[in-house]
Amino acid sequence: MTLAPDRPRTNTEQARPEGGRLVDQFEFGLDAPICLTWELTYACNLACVHCLSSSGRRDPDELTTEECKQLIDTFERMQVFYVNIGGGEPTVRPDFWELLQYSVDHHVGVKFSTNGFRITPERARQLAETPYVDVQVSLDGATADVNDAVRGQGTYDAALRAMSNLADAGMEDFKLSVVCTRHNIGQLDRFKEIADTHGAQLRLTRLRPSGRGADVWSELHPLPEQQREIYDWLVANGEGVLTGDSFFHLSAFGEALPGLNLCGAGRVVCLVDPVGDVYACPFAIHDRFRAGNVRGDGGFEQVWRHSELFTGLRSPQTGGACTQCLAYDACRGGCMAAKFFTGLPLDGPDPECVKGNATGALAEVSERPGPSVDHSHTGTVRNAPVPLGMPTVRPASPCDESPLTAPRTLG
Repeated sequence: MTLAPDRPRTNTEQARPEGGRLVDQFEFGLDAPICLTWELTYACNLACVHCLSSSGRRDPDELTTEECKQLIDTFERMQVFYVNIGGGEPTVRPDFWELLQYSVDHHVGVKFSTNGFRITPERARQLAETPYVDVQVSLDGATADVNDAVRGQGTYDAALRAMSNLADAGMEDFKLSVVCTRHNIGQLDRFKEIADTHGAQLRLTRLRPSGRGADVWSELHPLPEQQREIYDWLVANGEGVLTGDSFFHLSAFGEALPGLNLCGAGRVVCLVDPVGDVYACPFAIHDRFRAGNVRGDGGFEQVWRHSELFTGLRSPQTGGACTQCLAYDACRGGCMAAKFFTGLPLDGPDPECVKGNATGALAEVSERPGPSVDHSHTGTVRNAPVPLGMPTVRPASPCDESPLTAPRTLG
């Protein structure tokens, strides 16, 4: 991985610093993303209330098998070390296992997220025998009542069954992935116990008001006192827990937490969605943050290195009013996607600013942006979350009823 080549600068722009902190280098971008998330399909057998990509039904225009392989070839050429594959539920795509093997064979490691329903003992053995593959099993409650209220009936049992299958197959260091909500913060120790019991590593991520998550944000995002609880728990346990860039806003409490302590959108991270659209980050699936499409001239490489959006994000940012706060060097103003989807300006404070600087701004918000894409189920879903209930209308098409029904044949 190398630094992205400097573009021509005006007299008022800053040059890339020589030496110094790695985080300062990252702000100017890299020639390939460190963390590339690829939502392989919007199809999903669940209807999680906080789904950041509003997944459920498959998009008829999603990339074909051949197009996916061409994209993997590009990742190999750019020396992308690994991709985070998600969805939707990636394992419901018929060619998922073929694409996983193709990626590994072409020197691109795969980390994929799954609800666990399709991680059978046979698939678990296959995964354990395949190098450069990691698995993240999603669980958002350390007890069935907390988890299933968000993810759907039977999902707690399915996740634990998948982890048991992986452990029995001898797979080491797979991940137990948890989205922190108001209802599971008190279960952090129990999550760690579940992970340790299965030989897994705990991974905590922040709830974002993206996709369907915006609809339940006011009910599920952790309260201010719980933000402090997360921080203290991570300080005590963080060396053995993964967080990515999820909680850098909490660094304003004191010492920086492990992980990438800045917004890496368009600098070191990005998202490719099922139809090939490239967004600045996995939590910002909105036209405002769409940089291009891999089907365009020059493909993904052109978008990553030369799109107007990414070039702008790699320019020095003002930080707005946050630069006046003594904690700015620690929290960097917080999450861009969280600001946008709660209706705050991008140079405003994080909606969960631990200094309380967002309180007044949030009170003045009259309208919040909605998602640009929504593939949520319109028919009944077998594992629907308990509290929501689901409409009983007949599905408009077979895809509404079954995410495995493909409108067109994959290449």
